[in-house]
Amino acid sequence: MLFSPLEPLPPPLELALASLRQQLACLDRLVLAYSGGVDSSLVAALAVEQRGEAALAITGVSPALAPHLRAEAAEQARWLRITHREIATAELADPAYASNPDQRCYACKRELHRLLAPIAAAAAGATVLDGVNAEDLDDHRPGIRAAKEFGVRSPLAEVGLDKAGVRQISRALGLPWWDKPAQPCLASRFPYGERITAERLERVAAAEAWLFARGWPQVRVRSQGQTARIELPPAQLDRALGLWAKPETRQALVAAFLEMGFSAVGLDLEGLVSGKLNRELGSANRWLAG
Repeated sequence: MLFSPLEPLPPPLELALASLRQQLACLDRLVLAYSGGVDSSLVAALAVEQRGEAALAITGVSPALAPHLRAEAAEQARWLRITHREIATAELADPAYASNPDQRCYACKRELHRLLAPIAAAAAGATVLDGVNAEDLDDHRPGIRAAKEFGVRSPLAEVGLDKAGVRQISRALGLPWWDKPAQPCLASRFPYGERITAERLERVAAAEAWLFARGWPQVRVRSQGQTARIELPPAQLDRALGLWAKPETRQALVAAFLEMGFSAVGLDLEGLVSGKLNRELGSANRWLAG
């Protein structure tokens, strides 16, 4: 299966796409850490295009993966016709993850790649790939260090593709999810230092699913203690404020969240900001420096 461009790409992206294809074509067998996000899905598309049955996509499943994202990853893999497997990961059993330090993502990816390594070895020494892009290298992503320790390759980053480039190539190749919003794992909803449990993850997943079902497709429910703080894109705040100013809709929202186990619920007036809780790291560093 060849993904032919449906629209022209700028020369730099044409070159990056050609480089990606060449890299993947040179691999005998490959195992992809596949979340179903835009990044890993582009790698999956090109992997199955270049290597067919020699490409295997694997999704790590735990309470930190929202159920709808698990379903979407499987559906996209079927659309791509790439062999797809799920494996259960046990990062919650690791105190280095469950205690939620600022290096939590390192423990998570270490667990994932610990499980992928023997799968790759059993597949005639397949190369393990991930969906890290060049932009990720400048962000707070401790998981990248864990991937490097296991010898994982990041083809998108290797050819210098950032998130915008990944989306543009995905759209040009006709991948229906090219504009899919970024969806970090549910553990990102908790401030560093607040313990993560399966129960708390499932509660956040239920809260976000409740909002999805009522017409809010891009949302974060931050959990601080027993309080839920809803983040929506800034352009949707006026609608939310108008809707939830009505007693009946506000009461339905509050009642649902209380039933889930939250003690209070609020709306973040700044709106959705990816990685917002990483601000705490900067504040801590400034405090230490002072």
